[in-house]
Amino acid sequence: MRLLTHNFLKSNVRNTTKGYPLVIEARRIIYEESSLDGTMVKKLCSKIDYEVLVGALTQLRNSNVDVDFGWPIIPGSLGEEQSMDEEVIEMLHKVLFDIHVLDGDLVCPDTGRKFPIRDGIPNMVLHEDEI
Repeated sequence: MRLLTHNFLKSNVRNTTKGYPLVIEARRIIYEESSLDGTMVKKLCSKIDYEVLVGALTQLRNSNVDVDFGWPIIPGSLGEEQSMDEEVIEMLHKVLFDIHVLDGDLVCPDTGRKFPIRDGIPNMVLHEDEI
């Protein structure tokens, strides 16, 4: 699961009012480099919740998962008027597209319900009593 995907997922368990953002409990993280598309990264920055992205990256950094790559460093916030230089765009691309959570759980902050991530795919299917 890419952090881009995480940014759009929320818990829809019945009666949940605070199901976003989901907490990431990672057990396996990999880095797979992809080709940079700076235009797409700039467009995505207006569509994602940047604060949630920073929080997700911090959660992964603070996890006890061994990784074989250096964690990208991104600004704590992006102002609307701020022009992004190439280095920031490259780091955001790495965070959004190149870091993959292969195994772990996404946890609803309201109910504690865990949604498993297996082979990089989050399973957000609800049980019948949660609908």
